[in-house]
Amino acid sequence: MKSRRLSIVVSVLGALLLGPCGARAQGGPPYLTTDPGTPGNGNWELNLGGMLTQQPGSTSSQLPLLDVNFGVGERIQLSYEIPYAVQSTSGAPQHSGWGNALFGVKWRFLDQGDEGWQVSTFPQIETAGSARAQREGLAIDGPRLLLPVEVARKVGPLDVNFEAGYFLSRNGPDERFFGLVAGRQVTPRLELDGEIFNDRASGAPPNDTTLDFGLRYKLHPAFILLFMAGRSVRGDTDGHAQFLGYLGLQILLSDYGRTLMHEPAQ
Repeated sequence: MKSRRLSIVVSVLGALLLGPCGARAQGGPPYLTTDPGTPGNGNWELNLGGMLTQQPGSTSSQLPLLDVNFGVGERIQLSYEIPYAVQSTSGAPQHSGWGNALFGVKWRFLDQGDEGWQVSTFPQIETAGSARAQREGLAIDGPRLLLPVEVARKVGPLDVNFEAGYFLSRNGPDERFFGLVAGRQVTPRLELDGEIFNDRASGAPPNDTTLDFGLRYKLHPAFILLFMAGRSVRGDTDGHAQFLGYLGLQILLSDYGRTLMHEPAQ
């Protein structure tokens, strides 16, 4: 089974290697891995989407999942993210409410251009969910401090993005994660990517590795369709995702709120 999964990964990456190269592919929505990119000075990046996770005996969704980013200078990004969570469990009532919010600052401290290394750090604070949301399994206690590092580099025809980080928790187990996204621009409008992501807490769930594939499709310079689908590669035991999916729209605004009408200068 492991060899079969490995062959699937190799086949998909091999397909991405074929054909002409395009612009740099990135992490960030719809993927779990974040990239070093920032919106640019005075620009907004709004990601409006929904994420669905199916596990044995339960289904959870984040709809909407709001992710708002603002550029300060060319290398700094202010960020705020919050989901509205819906939890359904077999034989139990459905629960819904706002989950944990994240806010932070990304700083790309190394930038060698599209052909070189790009490295950033993105410290964030995750606030505690409400007492009701915690009781119903929609949020966890907090606060938690997220300390990650993001690295991007072009490797042959592929754009590769790696992120690793820790959640340091005040009232629960610490958690570490890493993610890798590799992909390429196959047409001026279409980007295809594959991702592997591992998330592990100390002595408690989650402890999971997921594999997913996704795309970004440019509907307009200011509107980009986001899609991702995948599943756990560790099996279908409790806590592992039988299905993981994201669908959303990225909206790019420039000059402090005006819709981006033209391609940005390269």
